[in-house]
Amino acid sequence: MTAFADPREQAQAAVRSLRQRIGALDAASIDLILRDARSHYAWTDREVPDALLRELHDITIAGPTSMNTLPARFVHVRSAAAKDRLAKALKDKNIAKMRQAPVTTIIAYDPAFWTRLPETFPHEDRRPLFQGKREHCDLTALRNSSLQGAYFMIAARALGLDVGAMSGFSNATVDAEFFSETGWKSNFLCNIGYADESALFGKLPRLAFDEVCTVI
Repeated sequence: MTAFADPREQAQAAVRSLRQRIGALDAASIDLILRDARSHYAWTDREVPDALLRELHDITIAGPTSMNTLPARFVHVRSAAAKDRLAKALKDKNIAKMRQAPVTTIIAYDPAFWTRLPETFPHEDRRPLFQGKREHCDLTALRNSSLQGAYFMIAARALGLDVGAMSGFSNATVDAEFFSETGWKSNFLCNIGYADESALFGKLPRLAFDEVCTVI
């Protein structure tokens, strides 16, 4: 405990400082990232530069995962050649959306995420919880990469980008085409860029608190 006294105090002070600076997001910020945000299907030709992708990563990777496992892996498909490879896996109706988007990101996960735990969770060796337990590894990686994919989408919106997640594709084909050497597994796809809002239709209804929430 003594060795971690200063980092703990530093972390606690940083959170107190953050809470003093920012108590909550304002209504407009919440509108931007969730309440009034939309999934998009058509895109302008405005590019998404590498610097913005790096900034997007820096925000996304800060989101919490269980034991800081960080299993998500992100492949940003931008070149025509890479989009040709990705098109092999997509349902017909999704191909045009993918090709028009400046970037289509494959949100994947590494089932061997646990081998990096000495780096990401250095104060205790948790590798024995996962070693030799493939089903547990896959379930943990899928759950937490889904969380990270959601962080990715919200972070993109916070940076002024638009997003359009897609699940109409063959995971097996994506994995064979892009991850045969790494052993990563695809979770879902997300188009990112600057949307052409003229393709939007009316916003679909949401379920009310009393329909889906219980306080006990």
